[in-house]
Amino acid sequence: MSDILRVTPTTLQDPRMLKLKGILMNTVAQEMQKHPLPQQQNRAIVRQWLVDALDRAGVDNMPADVRTQVLESALADLIGYGPLELLLSDPYTSEIMVNGAKQVFIERNGELLETDVAFLDDEHVLRIINRIVNPLGRRVDPDNPTADARLPDGSRVNVAIPPVAVDGPTITIRKFLETKMTLEDLMERGALTPYMAKFLEACVKARLNILITGNTSSGKTTMLNLLSGFIPDRERIVTIEDAVELKLKQRHVVRLETKLPSVDGSGGVTVRDLVRNALRMRPDRIVVGEVRGGESMDMLQAMNTGHTGSLTTLHANTPRDATARLETMAMMAGLEMPLLAIRRQIAAAINLVVHLTRLQDGSRKMTHITEVSGMEGDVITLSDIFKFEQTGISPDGKVQGQLRPTGLRPLFTPRLEVAGFKLGGEIFGVGI
Repeated sequence: MSDILRVTPTTLQDPRMLKLKGILMNTVAQEMQKHPLPQQQNRAIVRQWLVDALDRAGVDNMPADVRTQVLESALADLIGYGPLELLLSDPYTSEIMVNGAKQVFIERNGELLETDVAFLDDEHVLRIINRIVNPLGRRVDPDNPTADARLPDGSRVNVAIPPVAVDGPTITIRKFLETKMTLEDLMERGALTPYMAKFLEACVKARLNILITGNTSSGKTTMLNLLSGFIPDRERIVTIEDAVELKLKQRHVVRLETKLPSVDGSGGVTVRDLVRNALRMRPDRIVVGEVRGGESMDMLQAMNTGHTGSLTTLHANTPRDATARLETMAMMAGLEMPLLAIRRQIAAAINLVVHLTRLQDGSRKMTHITEVSGMEGDVITLSDIFKFEQTGISPDGKVQGQLRPTGLRPLFTPRLEVAGFKLGGEIFGVGI
C-alpha cells in the first residue's frame, strides 16, 4: 500500500466516525424525503440539517476539524459527488479515473497515481453517476450504458456502466483547472520557445487558418484557448463545442453547444448543424472545439469562402496523420467528392498545423509547427517550421531534446508582413 497516494483523511477511515456519518445521513435522508428542496437552496439547508442531527447525537468534545470532515463527507454523499469531492477540490489534480468502487486513480503533473479514495460499492458509484448526468437531462442505464457530461465548473465527464464496463461502473473526469495556463507558463515548462510563441501570435492576428492536433491529453483545448486569446477584441467570434470549455476574454463572443437527441431520437443538434448555422451569424472567426466527422467539410468550405482566421482541434499522432484524418472525415459528409478534390480543399483551407504531444514521461510539448504549403501532384505538401528533436531519455526517465526552427520561412510570410509582422530571420533559424 506504500505506493498508493493517501488522500482520504484518517477521520474518514475510522469505523466509529463512519458509523456516525451513516447515522447522520440516514436521519437527513428521511428529512429530505419529507421536504424536497429547490436545487439552489439544497446545500446550505442540508448542511444545517446535518449540523442539527450531529448536535442531537450527543457527541461531545469532538475536535472542530474532525466535526467538519464528518459533516462535509456526509454532505458530499447526500447531495454532492461523494468521495470524488476530495479530488475535485485539489488544484493539482488534472484527471480523475474511477475504475469500479475500490480503485480510483488521478493524474497530477503528468504522473498517474493510485489513491486510497474508495466508494462503498458499485451502487454508490452509480448514485454519483446519476447525480452528474441527471441535471443535464441525460440518463445512464443498461440500455444506454455510456454518456458524456460536464460538471458545473466545466470539467468534462465520461461514464460507462455494465454491461459495457465489465468490472463495474467507471467515471473519467478531465478537470477544468481554475489556474489559468498562459503561454509564459508553457514556455517555462519547455513546451514551446519564445520564438514559437511570437510566430503563433503573428499567425493568429494575420488571420491564418490553424489546425491544432495531438494525441489524447496533449493539451489541444488549452492551446486553442491560448491562441484564441490573440484574436482582436473588435472581431465577432462564434465558438462551437460538444461541451463548453473555451473561456475567451473578448467582448464579442457567441458560444454554441451541441444537444443530444431526446429519448425518441429527435431534437439533437450536432457540431455540423452548428457550423452551418454559424455561417449565418456573420462571424469574423469560427472556433470549433474539435472536428470528428462530416462537419470537417463544412469547416473547410467556410475557411475557403472568406472565413479566414478560423481555429479547430483534431486528434492525430502527427501533422501528416492529421491531413489524412481530415480526408477521411470530409468523406463522411456524404458529398461524394473525389479524394483529389478533398485534398485540394484541405491544402487551400488550412495554413498551419500546430501539433502537441504528450510524451512518455508525461510532459507536453509543441513538437511541430507545420505549414500546409500546397499540393505536389495529388499529395498535400507539409513543411516543418519548428520541430522538437528528441535526443534521449535521462536516468530519471525524462525526455531530453530541443525545440528548434528548421531554417525554413513559411510561404505565407508575405501575409504576416502585410498584417504588420516582419519576423526576423533569427526566429526561423536563418540569416537576416
